[in-house]
Amino acid sequence: MHLSIPIKKIIIVFCLATLIFSTNLSAGAKPRGRGISNAWEFPPLILNDLKGQQHNLYDWHGKVIMLNFWATWCGPCQIEIPDFITYQARYADKGLQIIGVGLDEIRKLKNYVRTVGINYPILQADPELQYALLNQWGNPYGVLPFTVVIARDGHFVFIQQGILNRHSFDTYVKPLLDVSE
Repeated sequence: MHLSIPIKKIIIVFCLATLIFSTNLSAGAKPRGRGISNAWEFPPLILNDLKGQQHNLYDWHGKVIMLNFWATWCGPCQIEIPDFITYQARYADKGLQIIGVGLDEIRKLKNYVRTVGINYPILQADPELQYALLNQWGNPYGVLPFTVVIARDGHFVFIQQGILNRHSFDTYVKPLLDVSE
């Protein structure tokens, strides 16, 4: 079958639009290709912080977790981090715990954290294993930033490839917190 150039362009645009608009998963969201709907059923996510101390994601069990995968070279990551700093400062006592997973060299992560003043834990993942880690958590394309919102009981609530904006925070994260606003 021979398609004309305009039809080929329409098909390409449709495929790209489908990919772009299918990156948000909400209520009942779970990483792709998995029957698992609870973070605590995954293999433990155990990584070192920037001081070399080992942490397990389960250390924050009982909190509303925003697990954010990012890198220092990622422009969109740099755009959302100031909002995350604000969210952590404002909602930590309401049950929010943001955890950054830096997919970069440790010295670059330390420098960025110090320069920007990140106020939440940053764990470091081996950049060579980043695609396997991202795929495990529901991001087979390796898009950064990438955020997984986990309810207090471990269930996946929302998954975002790309910048997590204020509207998404207010819609999916804030209702899980102990806020009366």
